[in-house]
Amino acid sequence: MTRWILGTVAATALLTGTAFAKTDVTIGLQLEPPHLDPTSAAAGAIDQVLYSNVFEGLMRFAADGSVVNGLAKDWSISEDGKTYTFTLHSDVKFHDGTDLEASDVVFSLDRARAEDSVNAQKALFDNIETVEAEDNLTVKVTLTAPQGNFLFNMAWGDAVIVAPESIDDIKVKPVGTGAFMFNDWKQGDSITLVRNQGYWGDAPKLEEATFKFISEPTAAFAAMMAEDVDAFYSYPAPENLAQFEADPRFTVLAGNTEGETILAMNNKQAPFDNILVRQAVSHAIDRQSVIDGAMFGYGTPIGSHFAPHNPAYVDLTGNSEFNPEKAKALLAEAGLANGFKTTLKLPPPSYARRGGEIIAAQLRAVGIETEISNLEWAQWLEQAFRGKDFGLTIVSHTEPMDIGIYARPDYYFQYDNPKLQKLVADLDVEVDATKRTDMLQSAQMIISADYVNGYLFQLALTSVVNAKLQGLWPDAPTQAIDLTGVSWSE
Repeated sequence: MTRWILGTVAATALLTGTAFAKTDVTIGLQLEPPHLDPTSAAAGAIDQVLYSNVFEGLMRFAADGSVVNGLAKDWSISEDGKTYTFTLHSDVKFHDGTDLEASDVVFSLDRARAEDSVNAQKALFDNIETVEAEDNLTVKVTLTAPQGNFLFNMAWGDAVIVAPESIDDIKVKPVGTGAFMFNDWKQGDSITLVRNQGYWGDAPKLEEATFKFISEPTAAFAAMMAEDVDAFYSYPAPENLAQFEADPRFTVLAGNTEGETILAMNNKQAPFDNILVRQAVSHAIDRQSVIDGAMFGYGTPIGSHFAPHNPAYVDLTGNSEFNPEKAKALLAEAGLANGFKTTLKLPPPSYARRGGEIIAAQLRAVGIETEISNLEWAQWLEQAFRGKDFGLTIVSHTEPMDIGIYARPDYYFQYDNPKLQKLVADLDVEVDATKRTDMLQSAQMIISADYVNGYLFQLALTSVVNAKLQGLWPDAPTQAIDLTGVSWSE
């Protein structure tokens, strides 16, 4: 009887010319999050899964990079530019059924800026003087000085709103206000989200989403070809993209990211504490060879820590053009005519592993020998990012417009320049758009002239997607795979 009923339903659908669109999706990712709290780690993989899907902030980034309303229905700014009063949407509930209230915003922002905060972007909140709940739906944030990018800061994944009731388990059982709820985490394999039936905003079309973690490029190719995954975000084997483009089952999305891919140098570890050595390393690198060899031509050369698609971008690639002979001369001037040995610690992404082999060969040609260590993501975060135990490393910084990290002497590459620190502090409170552009350009020129790091390329976003799947962002204005507008065509 059951078989007859199912057959009748299918036949009716065919006769009426209708079909039932899929309501689930499986997304392939190369990196697995170390945990699930976006407010206490630097790993972009956390935001990729959770930003906008599970967690929301007062503001949020849209697909084009603009900052739009999130949990804040509206806001007002005082005449002196120091007080922001936010009105929250009135019908928002956390996934555990508790109401979103102004006190949750106070808790979240105070937690992020607390003395013992482990928020990876704690500097975003440094200018906050007080956060007060005026009533259940009104929050007043008072700043120490006007801040031109305050609303921008409130859109970051590090600024999402969390609740005190669920904070103890947030790393393994995240509870947010988003269109999807956390369902399951099979560590080493996948994370599953399900539709939030009580979502306060527009209901998503998808009922379930699974993020499948596949670290090896060959396995990623096999999974896509077998259609075991419906899309692979930031596909890790660019040599396969032409094959996918020729296959009508798939669409290749090629867009921009905020990811400045750098050869980071430990500025407090000898010999990288010598600007001549950092300059030599920069001149030893052939960026285009790295782009061609590791990324199959996908990527834009950069000469500073700034995205080429940003209107304030300055092309400074000429400061560190490929010149091995100049690199050797600079090493000799630094007293290292015979070269030196250092470590090169590489996280899992293909741009790092493949790019690292190419860069190691280029450095060897000028006398710099590198001991390569291939680290898993958690190891890299522990050793390089938190432990600062490295000479060289390669990583893509995918946070939006994050040049301010160079004003943090304790940041993992340990660059300490009071002039830049003052410039960034002034930039933080400047509201005039023209002046901000001038200051951003000055910051780019300072770090380029100081050869803080080896600036390689702006990471392209190349994702392979089932041709019937619609709504995935082609660009990455922030580290997010926003599923709220994703659906299947019938």
